Amino acid sequence: MIPALFRIDERKEEFSGTFTLGIRREGESALPRFKPGQFNMLYAFGTGEVAISLSGSPADTGVYQHTIRSQGLATQALARLQKGDAIGVRGPFGCGWPIDTVAGREVLIIAGGVGMAPLRPLLYSLRDKAHGAARVRLFYGARHPDEILYRSELERWADSLDITLTVDQGDSTWRGRVGVITQPLETADINGGKAVAFLCGPEVMMRFCIQTLLTKGLSESDIYLSMERNMKCATGLCGHCQWGPNFVCKDGPVFSYGSVRSWFNLRAL
Repeated sequence: MIPALFRIDERKEEFSGTFTLGIRREGESALPRFKPGQFNMLYAFGTGEVAISLSGSPADTGVYQHTIRSQGLATQALARLQKGDAIGVRGPFGCGWPIDTVAGREVLIIAGGVGMAPLRPLLYSLRDKAHGAARVRLFYGARHPDEILYRSELERWADSLDITLTVDQGDSTWRGRVGVITQPLETADINGGKAVAFLCGPEVMMRFCIQTLLTKGLSESDIYLSMERNMKCATGLCGHCQWGPNFVCKDGPVFSYGSVRSWFNLRAL
């Protein structure tokens, strides 16, 4: 429950209002390994604490990366931090993506907006092919071309990954798809019986993607979601993130759709 002292090692502005921090623990050369999909509690001294997904490579034990959208007081305070500034960290917490389910299967990674951040560690892990996925496909939708996270990295990965990008609104430089991410997902040739899907993004996006995946033949137990709720303690004690019978911080943030369908389909819960 006591934050460890970290220092900002690097700061990158992704686009207006969204940035990535690389942080190192003071006095430590190696950090505990995390599972893709887990999160840390980041503490801006004098302001407050906020749950942020880990967005870097699980193989990098020297630095934790977090991609953050500046919205509330705590994230606005984190946005003001510069290289060398202090930050408090608790974690890693939560259940990660079930990578042990991908062997021999087609893996569908579906991201919307900043929901790409919790999926990026999964992509790092799957690219080394150690988990034996038959095929990895990324479907990523953003509001605008300037708001595509890790764009240069995705361009480098295009030779080894099947990547579909789309934006809600293009500009004069955009030559790719325009529209919501469900459109290319609906037309994709997917063998639902041999596929597993991992989703993160706005809940309305995930609802429509789930409907499409079910029509493609995926089972409810083969669709995994990363949920976002108001996590305060990260250990299931405070109750702020209770969602049906679950605590998102402790039982999630990754859930199979089949295990939470009743709660997920209750709007505004």
